[in-house]
Amino acid sequence: MSTHDSDRLPPERPGQPGGKRDRNRKRRHEQLRQAGLRLFLDHGVDQVTIDDLAREAGTAKGNFYRYFTSKSELVTAVLAPVADAVRDAFDQAQARLEEAHDDASLFAAYQSLALGLIPVAMTEPDVVRLYLQESRAPASGARAPIRALADEIRERSVELTEFAVDHGLLRIPDPRISALAVVGAVEQLAWSSIGGELDAPPAQIAGTLISLVLEGIRSR
Repeated sequence: MSTHDSDRLPPERPGQPGGKRDRNRKRRHEQLRQAGLRLFLDHGVDQVTIDDLAREAGTAKGNFYRYFTSKSELVTAVLAPVADAVRDAFDQAQARLEEAHDDASLFAAYQSLALGLIPVAMTEPDVVRLYLQESRAPASGARAPIRALADEIRERSVELTEFAVDHGLLRIPDPRISALAVVGAVEQLAWSSIGGELDAPPAQIAGTLISLVLEGIRSR
């Protein structure tokens, strides 16, 4: 979108919180978000145009820019429920890990991470599916927010494992290998679960994976 196009569009006035104008703004924002999610899943982020998004949402192309400055910003909005849940879950796990002192509390710390992610995977399966579809592709264009979240997940996973090793809770020659292997396993399990190939309860899947990992690498 050019600067000239932006100048032609008056700023959206949200109105009073909870008022009619505010409700309409939120409704249109969500319509575009859902249209983006559907099209990105079906065609991939790179292949979808602003024209496609506006048409799918039942609005004019110019209206798109009242709510999003770019397709990348829309991708960020689509991803937001999962990104927020991921960050909260890692924060909770980090806090629990800082208090861990034995096998049980170590398991509880990692369990808190899994339990923090399970609800959003159940309520936003299509967003999780989109993340899994796009997260290994190059971080270019509008896909960049997805790849950025994938990089953040891997970095924070490594940081958690390094913390556990540094504090004598785990004994691993290279924490990066263990952390990245677990991330890969979690993503594969999530894909199989969302796709219906694995019908075990999410909490059971998470508990089994944590047990397998910790039994293989615990130090005491």
